[in-house]
Amino acid sequence: MEVTMVSQLESEKQSTIIYPESDGQPMADNTKQFRWITIIHGNLDWLFADDEMVFVAGDLLWYPQQGNPKITQAPDVMVIFGVPKGDRGSYKQWEENNIAPQVVFEILSPSNTQKEMNKKLLFYNRHGVEEYYIYDPDKNELSGFSCLEGNLDIIESMDDWVSPRLGIRFDMSGEELKLYRPNGEVFSSYGEIAQQLQQKDEQLQQKDEQLQQKETALESEKKRSQLLAEKLREMGIDPDELK
Repeated sequence: MEVTMVSQLESEKQSTIIYPESDGQPMADNTKQFRWITIIHGNLDWLFADDEMVFVAGDLLWYPQQGNPKITQAPDVMVIFGVPKGDRGSYKQWEENNIAPQVVFEILSPSNTQKEMNKKLLFYNRHGVEEYYIYDPDKNELSGFSCLEGNLDIIESMDDWVSPRLGIRFDMSGEELKLYRPNGEVFSSYGEIAQQLQQKDEQLQQKDEQLQQKETALESEKKRSQLLAEKLREMGIDPDELK
């Protein structure tokens, strides 16, 4: 009886714990940071669009431990393999088969401090992240950490690094970071994708117009041939004998 009462009290205690769905912080401090967050999130979401068991989230609070709402982080982008897609107010790990995000991205802004980033590294290392990438778009600096023997270890060179989990390639040879899908296509912004789609639509429209012009020319030529054949017959000439 006492065991049952203790269990009920524990259950009621857990149910009254509040896990906020916002940390009160903005998603980004400036347009450059926001652009990179949306580029990475959007392209990864697109990359795994056909896999119902890959969840890609941006600026979503992650709670790794039940009963500890103060232990939390909101990665700029995180990817979780093994959990279904769907809307969530936060990512409560114990409700997701205890699967931790395997890949995390942070995009730096001028307000980020080294102390803050050190704390994030310790958090991600402690709670099972396998790959952690930090990009500073203002300085065009990229750092990466990959899990080695249970701990996040720094990746010595990020240029041409291929993510073991995502299969994407990091290119640091230019003035800013470029990310490539496994098929070689570069990550693009929504505006760039829209422009590419518009160009393809215009090319298809041009092809349709050219095809219509050819069909019109063939129809005109057919009518001219028919009129000529009729005139030849009026003159007593069989057009078929002239072929």
